[in-house]
Amino acid sequence: MPELEESMSTQNVIDLPTFETLKTTMGVDFIEELVDTYCEDTPRLIAEIQQALAAQNVELFRRMAHSIKSSSYSMGALKFGALAKELEMMAKENNLDGAAAKVEQLIGDYAHVEKALRGINHG
Repeated sequence: MPELEESMSTQNVIDLPTFETLKTTMGVDFIEELVDTYCEDTPRLIAEIQQALAAQNVELFRRMAHSIKSSSYSMGALKFGALAKELEMMAKENNLDGAAAKVEQLIGDYAHVEKALRGINHG
């Protein structure tokens, strides 16, 4: 049953039809590079969100959240993308109250996204 549990947890993190569509569109050979790029860029973007929050730089915060949202939706990380969208909307409203807790959630959730993407990409 561990395979089933792993599969279910991946499906909770990555929308497999979205990922498969991306894989079909971009090609099997290119998808590994896309996953690697996503997994390299996203931690950097999260770090920039943390710095922007600390500096109360709402515009930088919004841009980084937007980038995470867009790339996450493309990869099939829909729940993760939705969290980034919440952060983007907070910045658009020029209100980062409560953003620190959501950024911490983003950090924790990203570990699951990366593991799931690497698992289905190399699986």
